Amino acid sequence: MPYKGFIIHTSVCPSINGKGFDFWIDASGTVYAAPLLTDPDYIHLCLEGDFGRSSPDAEPAEGKRQFFGACKLILDLAALYDISPLIVKPHNDLCPGSYFPWDELVLYPGDGYH
Repeated sequence: MPYKGFIIHTSVCPSINGKGFDFWIDASGTVYAAPLLTDPDYIHLCLEGDFGRSSPDAEPAEGKRQFFGACKLILDLAALYDISPLIVKPHNDLCPGSYFPWDELVLYPGDGYH
């Protein structure tokens, strides 16, 4: 069965607790893969951080690396599993949080990532 798309989590999501995601993207953009994909319908990505509150102390360069890593991962997995990279959904109403910068998660399948 093909995957339908991607689900975004944040590391403070109570349902994560060290499991329930397929890929972890830390603040520096480094990607860590779980041994197996956990959901037959969606690939779950967890981004380190708390996007449920504003963070004026956040390091802009680190945030850019994290979102670059997430975008690259989505495009690579989309190509590998023949998924539209444009189907990226939040985990639920509270996760990844009201301050999650969706506009930073810019995907251009035709042009690659930037």
